[in-house]
Amino acid sequence: MKRLIISLFLAVICVTPTFAADSAKANPRTMSFPPLRFEIPASERIVLECGMPVFLLRDPELPIINVTAMVRTGSVYDPAASSGLAALTGSVMRSGGAGALSPEAMDDELEFMASAVESSIGADMGTVSLTSLTRNFSRTVRIFADVLLRPDFSEKRVDLARKKLIDGLLRQNDDPKDIAGREIGKAIFAGHPLGAVPTFESAGTITRQGLVDFHRRFFRTDNMILAVSGDFDRTAMIRELNAVFGKPVDAAPLVLPVVPQPPRLFAAEVLYGKKEVNQSVIRMGHLGITKDSPDIYAIRILDYILGGSFTSRLTMEIRTNQGLAYSVDSHFDIGRRFTGTFIAETETKTESTAKAITLMKQIIEGMMKEAVTDQELKTAQEHIINSFMFGFTNPASIVSQQARLEYYGYAPDYLQSYRERISRVTKQEVLDAARRHLRPDAFKLVVVGDAAKFGTSLETFGAVRELDLRQKMDTAR
Repeated sequence: MKRLIISLFLAVICVTPTFAADSAKANPRTMSFPPLRFEIPASERIVLECGMPVFLLRDPELPIINVTAMVRTGSVYDPAASSGLAALTGSVMRSGGAGALSPEAMDDELEFMASAVESSIGADMGTVSLTSLTRNFSRTVRIFADVLLRPDFSEKRVDLARKKLIDGLLRQNDDPKDIAGREIGKAIFAGHPLGAVPTFESAGTITRQGLVDFHRRFFRTDNMILAVSGDFDRTAMIRELNAVFGKPVDAAPLVLPVVPQPPRLFAAEVLYGKKEVNQSVIRMGHLGITKDSPDIYAIRILDYILGGSFTSRLTMEIRTNQGLAYSVDSHFDIGRRFTGTFIAETETKTESTAKAITLMKQIIEGMMKEAVTDQELKTAQEHIINSFMFGFTNPASIVSQQARLEYYGYAPDYLQSYRERISRVTKQEVLDAARRHLRPDAFKLVVVGDAAKFGTSLETFGAVRELDLRQKMDTAR
């Protein structure tokens, strides 16, 4: 990858004298260049003796090896009364020691080898990763496997993680942006595990045994995929991984809990959080689409034109023309396992709160009324296609993306065909996608600020429900 970037740089240097000599005639507005050509390096998929799929991508440029395990788990599997269990499990897997190593001994040994092992669990994926010098890989991968499959969950580290969770909850209403981000997610995914957030009550239910049970349920070799990249010999790597992960384990068949898709209920709601600050934080949105939507490529174009670039419609009007905000954007977060979201956001001075909300809605509605211009379509396509290669800047990102295709069930040729599919999107398809998937009349609107100074009441946009931002100190204790 570095060689490709260096080659492009040298090509630019070589043609610079030509441009300089003809500078009197060159017009940057009319200059054209051949399309960039970039082929994604292909990784190799193998299956270990234990049945675990592994994606391999060798790159000897640096004496470093990276490994990431992707585990089919997530906070969507948190028990209803124990929100935060998955996240704490992911944290203490690494911090709580594993195998024969205490937390302190693991920290010391990894630091001595200049190695790193990290673990976490998000909404729909758990990951454990390692970075190691090639010469230290054999030892590092064994620590990695212990963290992945045999964590100790030190009681002291569990207590520490729980206290950190409670401390975070005590500060959760300090930042208006954090409040707005949390509340828009809760509103959009109301009644679904994706909308659940940790509370003082749920933190109090989390025990070491709960972490052990959660880990045991999901962290098995038949429920994960490995992505391996860096400086290694293929035969030696396969032998090492088979030695570490062994043969298939005689266990009950894996059965993952069934988590339904969020209900597609669209109903407008206005939520207000009182904070005596000099600017309002605004978030508005609703359920979006999944990766299986036929409109996914048109949505990518729509994203760029509406609110995904410095020249987007939202930015040009709200920021440049009206001067109401420093930043404003919108984005479809396309769901991979579950339906994603569409969210538009900005921060503006308190007095212009209502004006900013009104303009944002009008601009979004404009995407549904008539087709985008030829220039908007062309600019969006060129940007998306030409920036595609920057998602593959190193071997670890390349092999991880290819492993994620299998993890989330994408078509095998998704990455290879992505640019060509973007180039085929038409103005009519963007308009149709906007009309199908934008619902300004059903926005969940969250505003955090000082309503006494808004000038125009939020009730202009519907019945207002005020958020309770008081800290429940007694429960925290």
